[in-house]
Amino acid sequence: MRASRMRPRVDALRPWAIVKALAPMKTPRVFTAFLAGLAAATTVLAADKVTLTVSHDLSIARPAETITVPWSKIAEALPGALLQKIQVTDAAGRVLPYQVTNVAPQAKDPKGVGIAYGELIFQHDFAAGEQSATFTVEKIEGVAPVFPSKAFARYVPERLDDFGWENDKIGHRTYGPALAAPAEGSGKEVLVTSGLDIWCKRVPYLIVDRWYNKGHDHYHKDEGEGMDMYNVGPSRGCGGTGVWDGKQLHVSRNYKTWKVIANGPVRAIFELTYDTWMANGVMVSETKRFTVDAGHNLDLIESTFAMTNAKQVTIGIGLNKTPTDKGQDPQIVTTPTADDGSLTQWVTQKSNGDLGTAVVVDKAAFGGFAEDDRNQLVLAKATAGQPLRYLAGAGWSKAGEFTSAQQWNAYVAACAARLRSPVKVTVAAN
Repeated sequence: MRASRMRPRVDALRPWAIVKALAPMKTPRVFTAFLAGLAAATTVLAADKVTLTVSHDLSIARPAETITVPWSKIAEALPGALLQKIQVTDAAGRVLPYQVTNVAPQAKDPKGVGIAYGELIFQHDFAAGEQSATFTVEKIEGVAPVFPSKAFARYVPERLDDFGWENDKIGHRTYGPALAAPAEGSGKEVLVTSGLDIWCKRVPYLIVDRWYNKGHDHYHKDEGEGMDMYNVGPSRGCGGTGVWDGKQLHVSRNYKTWKVIANGPVRAIFELTYDTWMANGVMVSETKRFTVDAGHNLDLIESTFAMTNAKQVTIGIGLNKTPTDKGQDPQIVTTPTADDGSLTQWVTQKSNGDLGTAVVVDKAAFGGFAEDDRNQLVLAKATAGQPLRYLAGAGWSKAGEFTSAQQWNAYVAACAARLRSPVKVTVAAN
């Protein structure tokens, strides 16, 4: 065969060289098909990585900032990406724990190419003054590691029907209908309340399962991990709600149903529903969605109310006035801050350490402060069918992070600022 008729070795040439070598050939259909295939191949290669740029407008530090990206944007820029075969790295090349949820997913994924997920979630510690950071999401050949979970929620049938949740900072629980009406002869206490409890932790690992172990049914005593020392009773506890009529708070009973939507490692999401109750002539029911993020002492709660005979009601979100165990001789400092829509307590106790609690209401809904015989209240306007967003949670001095009211109030003020100024994310294929 003459050298002039020999075809070049395609696998040894760069794409531009291939095009140059094949262009003189008088095979237009083959050549056109080849170019189409080449374009598709280079598109796939170019979409093996995605760059995320995350920015915000605050000058303060934002530790454990949770970054969420709709998976539809990842799938568009990174076709065929699967939740177990990606890697998220920061600008320094560090591999970050991540989570892919089914929150608001696509309806179906018939071809199994990863289009039906909900969100990609990971975290970054923004230093003070750091207002932008970049991250890379890329496909990998192997399977991504299973990251340790720092956020967790579950129904607890082994203790009637409690519902418990926690992260690496603080724990909580609330109570189901079985506690309001335990079986006859069971010897169980009767407690009708939709208040939210606090479980104080001094360790970063998860403790809900350990403390609900019947052999360890003495978590009211600190044995090195923390303790349940918070008093709820019929109060709102830390962040429970009711309808405020100007003089009285009308509250629901124990939660009726539960649903876990996402469960770590970075974020847990769950919903509790509350059956209809009468509130000053208005029939009201409530669905609470909790978003529990690793590294945060305050959870995001979105309460959506259905109501008859009204389009809007005033909601009181409470902090218990008497939150301590007996014999603790508490000294309670309450700080309302209208500019932030926040209410904090700092509770000094005789032997159980000091406890900070807080509620922060979305400023657009904030309606002032009030109190009844059991609760200090933040007031907010709630419109039927629209989520009322607020933060609620606690910090314990024996965990070491907050040891004074000033530290706790500064933390809550920073959380309020972050709630008002969420981060922004842009996605670009490499």
